[in-house]
Amino acid sequence: MDLENRPVPTARITQNVLSTGQTGGEAVLFVHGNVSSAAFWRDTLIALADDYRPLAVDLRGFGDTDPAPVDAIRGLRDYSDDVLALIDALGLDGVHLVGWSMGGGVVLQVLRDRPAVVRSVTLVNPISPYGFGGTHGADGALNHPDGIGGGAGAANLDFVKLLAAGDTSADSPVSPRNVFRTTYVKPGTVIEDADEDAFVASMLSTRISDDHYPGDAVSSDIWPGVAPGTRGVLNSFAPTHFRLDDLHTIDPKPPILWIRGEADVIVSDTSLFDLAHLGALGAIPGSDGTPAQPMVSQTRAVLERYGNHTEVVLDSGHSPHIERPGEFRSALSDHLKRS
Repeated sequence: MDLENRPVPTARITQNVLSTGQTGGEAVLFVHGNVSSAAFWRDTLIALADDYRPLAVDLRGFGDTDPAPVDAIRGLRDYSDDVLALIDALGLDGVHLVGWSMGGGVVLQVLRDRPAVVRSVTLVNPISPYGFGGTHGADGALNHPDGIGGGAGAANLDFVKLLAAGDTSADSPVSPRNVFRTTYVKPGTVIEDADEDAFVASMLSTRISDDHYPGDAVSSDIWPGVAPGTRGVLNSFAPTHFRLDDLHTIDPKPPILWIRGEADVIVSDTSLFDLAHLGALGAIPGSDGTPAQPMVSQTRAVLERYGNHTEVVLDSGHSPHIERPGEFRSALSDHLKRS
């Protein structure tokens, strides 16, 4: 089955939507994660086409959607408001939302701000409801009032440079291709060459700037030396800008399916992207003993307060929809049918 990319003008920006082209059936809207695009959902869209109207959007600054700047002070709301504008533009009613990684935070923000438009939510290895970096404990307590440890300053500058250069090689440990192989999927996962090339191309569609990825970096005198800025992707889910403490208060409460890979090294209670955990491992010198952010435990605590949710754990890394497509689609299909 062929997929099509279509620009959709909305009240905010023009957004690129990948779809099968069909207009009937219950809509399932997929939202990708950081340093990726709608292309990561390609095979999932095709698999659902017989029973649903599957759609995947490129978020601003990724893929072919307008690269409007990201105001990180609003948390993830530049992205979630874009998604709501797309839902309005397409006339979707009772949409099923599926969000992966950062996209999980985006769909939770949509749910928080307009629950009546959501029929169900599926979270795929989502970022914590308390953002990424700079918190501890299941309740997301800040390590420091300034959000020290989160934000664009935590980005690997060599990775950013290779992204900006459009590097497709495997020459560097932090090339986009090797980052995909070692962190997006569980090491050793077999991916066809053509598919891997497509995923790397998707990663390289990321706009590199202070307004997009990684954002404006802010230094700090407090270990580990970085604090959230006000612009761009990584700052938008810093813990001082993005927090969902009150998700359990919304009404209605559509069902949430949480699918996660047990070998995920990005979103984890011991994330290799969390500066505090890297300090504990000795990879970053000078650690003051700040504990790692328990990302999975934080998500579980928020969903337990919410109530109407199911957790499914797969033998995969950060991308179960790619690594374990059959098991992923089975869990998703069962959830959609029950919703």
